[in-house]
Order: sequence, then structure tokens, then C-alpha cells
Amino acid sequence: MSQPKIAVDLILKNLTESTEKAKTRVRKASEVLLGPLETDLATTPYEVVYEEDRVQLKHYRPEKVTHKLPLLVVYALINRETMLDLQPGRSVVQTFLDKGIEVYMIDWGYPTRKDRYTTIDDHVNGYMDNVVDVIRDRHGLDQINLMGICMGGAFSVMYAALHPEKIQNLVTTVTPTNFDTDTGLLHIWMKKTRALEMGDAYGNMPGDLMNLGFLLLNPARLILDKYVGFVENMDNKAFVENFVRMEKWIFDSPDVPAATFRQFIEDCYKKNLLIQSKMMLDGQRVDLKKITMPLLNIYGKYDHLVPPEACEHLTRAVGSKDTEDLCLNTGHIGIYVSSKYQAEFAPKIAGWLKEREGGRKTADKGKKPAPRRIVGARKTETAGAATDAPQASIPEERKRA
Repeated sequence: MSQPKIAVDLILKNLTESTEKAKTRVRKASEVLLGPLETDLATTPYEVVYEEDRVQLKHYRPEKVTHKLPLLVVYALINRETMLDLQPGRSVVQTFLDKGIEVYMIDWGYPTRKDRYTTIDDHVNGYMDNVVDVIRDRHGLDQINLMGICMGGAFSVMYAALHPEKIQNLVTTVTPTNFDTDTGLLHIWMKKTRALEMGDAYGNMPGDLMNLGFLLLNPARLILDKYVGFVENMDNKAFVENFVRMEKWIFDSPDVPAATFRQFIEDCYKKNLLIQSKMMLDGQRVDLKKITMPLLNIYGKYDHLVPPEACEHLTRAVGSKDTEDLCLNTGHIGIYVSSKYQAEFAPKIAGWLKEREGGRKTADKGKKPAPRRIVGARKTETAGAATDAPQASIPEERKRA
């Protein structure tokens, strides 16, 4: 039997062509990587209208306001709210503005050592309540709309249960409320986390350490595949700019105050108190049946951090008769940055809020507002003597181009 001939000339020809293509890609990649790149985040103009300690309140105003009530967006303490304004064309904030919604967003800032004793109650009944009152005062309203994201969504659920008279509509997105699930490694790990010892060791929970934990949830995809994809596309300027923006956001990770981290782990992940209406904040029970305002609950089918099982119980636990669940076929971050879901996510919320604009209440402008709670450092047995509480202030509005 004759042996098949090896087409050496064809192999050499293909090798030569591949080498030339590789040279061209490397040359173009060098031009992209060494040239100017537009990688700024959060470029939508805003004004800082309120400051307290490390916390700022950003105000975004549309060219034409068509929604009667402003929307307050509460992001998680983990990572930064800049995710909602990642880049032109992929900005949840800009979509809200295009729909005529006046947007306020909390920037939680960067906790320092003095924040280690700041609790969930301080965030919910302190900072959040002060911010809500600022917005109500500015607009002469009794109620505003509230939207929470991830851990910020859990805070928003707590707030709406404790202060239902101040919220007209509640939107929760990728918000964990039921922690009695083993779907996803995060819930398994958190139930085994020794939060008390970690708080004592670190003071605050380091953002870099939490980031490492998130990456280890799926190292093949989040560590290896991602950078392989970058190498394969580094001659594409738009891809590189997108990649760098995401990397800047991912690794811009504030620490989480130790007392808040400890309370969230113990009361939520380990005891699952929130969905059972058994969680206590400053002596008050967080009763979800007091959430009687309309509720829109959005989550991702493929979310590895907050799986559907952690989100879907909320609408059945609240007292509202106007509830809606929306499960999107994407993951935790894809809801906010995917071009496909950009066209579905924010427009859905805007339309849902517009349908529920009735019943706007105007506050009595002659009524003296309740004094705002100044969070600051508090005296505890472990903290020692408290320092002077920092004063809340409403500075002159500062514009960011």
C-alpha cells in the first residue's frame, strides 16, 4: 500500500500566512495599547448636593423631567456605583435621564478605620434616612422612588419596611433577601465565614480580599478565560477600552466596615433573618409585611453571586399586592453592562415607575422637618471613647463635567 504524501508545501504556505497575520495583529495591538485610550468611568455630569462623613449624594438631572418623582439609587458597599455609568452607550444612569427621570445616587465612599463600628442600622436609619429626607426637602415631597442593587437592595428592603411612609415605589435588582440556599459557592462560604475574628483582625473587611474571594468563585472564567480573551482581542481598540473600564471598576473596591460585614454575615447569611421578618435594627423589627408599596424585583438567571433562589422569595414575603418578578437570562453584572440587556433593564424600570405615578403627595412646606440623624462614631464597650461626631452638611453644588 502506498503511503500518502505529506503536502509540505501546503503546510509551509499556511504557516507563512499565519505568521504574517500574527505579525499584523501584534503591530496593530501595539498601536492600540501604546496609543490614547478612552477608559474614564462615570462621565455623565452630576452635582454633589449632600455630604455626610464619607458619604456623598450625587444628583443627575435630565434635560426634560417627565417623571413626577425622583429616583434614589442605592448601590452595594462592595465595589462602586460607577457600574451604573460605565461608559457612554452603556449607562443605566443615562438611560434613566433619557426617560425623563431625575436620579439621585449614593456614593458610599471609602471607609477608614474610624468607620469600623458603623453598623447596618447606621447605614439604613442613618445615612439612607438622611439622604431620603434631603431629597424630600429639595422637592417638597412626602415620598420618593427607591431602587436598590445587591447589598444596597437589601438595605433598601430594610429601609422600605422601616420607613414605608417615605417610599412610593420600590425596585430591587439582584438583591439577596433569602439566604437559605446552597446555590453558588458564595452562600456556602459565607455560612462558614468567621466574621467576628475577621473584623478583629482587619478592622474593616479589605476590599482586595473580598475581590480575591469573588474571583475564586469561578477562577477558570474570571481569571483565565478573561485574560485569554483580552490577548485574542488586544488589536481591537473598542474591546481594549471596554476591558480596561471593567478592570478599573472591578479593582476599585472599598473596604466594608467591620460591624456591617459582621452583622450582614451573622443575621443574613447564617440566620436568614431578613426574609423571615425577624431582623432587628436598633431595636426595631424589619417586618416585610409593612412593605405595601408597589415592588419590582429583578434578578439574573445565571447570577453566581446572588442566584434566583436568593431573590425570588421577596415578592411573596412583603405586604404589597402590586409585585412583579423579572428574571433576565444573564448574570450579576450583565444586567447593567450587557448591550442586550441595556435595552431591556432600565427602560423596563422607567416604564414600570411611570405607570405608578398616581398618588404623588406634596409635603407641607411650612412643616419643620425632623432632625437628621448624624451617624459619626459611637461609643461602645470595644470602641472606647467616641470621637466628635462629624457634621452632616449640604455644600454648595459642585458640578462635574
